Amino acid sequence: MGSTVQSPLYAGRRRRNAISMGLAFAATAFGLSWLVLILAVLLWEGVGGLSLAVFTEMTPPPGSAGGLLNPIMGSLIMTTIAVLIGTPLGILAGTYMAEYGRYARLTTVVRFINDILLSAPSIIIGLFVYEIMVSQMGHFSGWAGAVSLAVIVVPVVVRTTEDMLTLVPDTLREAAASIGLPRALMITKVGYRAARAGMVTGVLLAIARISGETAPLLFTALNNQFWSLNLNAPMASLPIVIFQFALSPYKDWQQLAWTGALIITLTVLALSIVARILADPRKAS
Repeated sequence: MGSTVQSPLYAGRRRRNAISMGLAFAATAFGLSWLVLILAVLLWEGVGGLSLAVFTEMTPPPGSAGGLLNPIMGSLIMTTIAVLIGTPLGILAGTYMAEYGRYARLTTVVRFINDILLSAPSIIIGLFVYEIMVSQMGHFSGWAGAVSLAVIVVPVVVRTTEDMLTLVPDTLREAAASIGLPRALMITKVGYRAARAGMVTGVLLAIARISGETAPLLFTALNNQFWSLNLNAPMASLPIVIFQFALSPYKDWQQLAWTGALIITLTVLALSIVARILADPRKAS
C-alpha cells in the first residue's frame, strides 16, 4: 500500500485532481463574486429610496416627490394574469409529454417547438403579440401585456413539468396501477405530489423571468403615468418605469429606478424562499 501511495502515477493523479478542484473553486468564486457585487450595488443604491411613499404615491413628474404605486400594481396585475394563463397550459402540455405521449412523434415536435420558444428573444414575442392583438384592437392594453408575458411563462412551465414528471420512478406508477387507480388520479395524486417541488420551482422560474421583462411590454402595454386598473387601456409596469427612469437625467427618477429594481429582486427572492418551504416533502400532507 505504501509503494502505491508513493508511486509517480498516484502522485500525478493527486496533482491533477488538486488543480481541477482549484480551478472549479476559482470559477465558482468568480461567478458568485459578480452575483454578490450586483446585489451589493443594488442594495447600496436602492435601499436609500425605500419609503412608504414608494408604495402609496404615483410616479412623479421631474423634480417632484412620488412613488411607484401605479407601476407596482400594473406589474402585479399583468404578472398574475400571465401566470394564471400560462401555468395551466404549461402543466397540461408537460403532463401529456411525460405521461401520455412520452414516445409519441407529437411529443418530439412539441418539445422542439417549446425549446425554440424557450430561447426566443422576448422582443420577438412582444412584436408577435403586438401584431395579433394591439394592431387589431387599435390601442395598447394591459391584456396584451399579460398575454405577451403568458407566452414567456408557458415554455418554462412545460419544460420543468415534463422533466420533473419524467424523474418520478415508474415503480410509483406501477404501484398505483396495481391497486386499480385510474391514470388521471395516478398522475394527480402520485405524479404531481412526487414532482411538486420541481413544478413549483418551474413556476417560480417563470415568474422570475417575466418580472423583469421590458421589451414585450413596450410593444403591448406601453405605459401609463396615472393610476389605472383598466386592462383595455395602456397600463404602467415596473420594468418599463425602471427603463425610462434609469435613462432620464433626473436624480429623483434614477433613485426610483434603483428602488424599483430592488423591489423586483427582493420579491423574487421572497417567492423562492416561500416556495421552498411549501414544497418541503416533510411538510406534505
